Amino acid sequence: MSTRDGDAEKLLTPAEVAALFRVDPKTVTRWAKAGRIHSIKTLGGHRRFREDEILALLKEGSE
Repeated sequence: MSTRDGDAEKLLTPAEVAALFRVDPKTVTRWAKAGRIHSIKTLGGHRRFREDEILALLKEGSE
């Protein structure tokens, strides 16, 4: 997956997002299922999260 400029888009696993928010990875999955955060499903059915969106949420929460 890439952006317009050809730069690869960084995707995070639920465990990586959980570490940033200091919650359990299952909590991140529940947030995604509830629509609180946007996720992408891989061909294998795993959830991935766009790093830029997650960092924006972190920044928003710290203000």
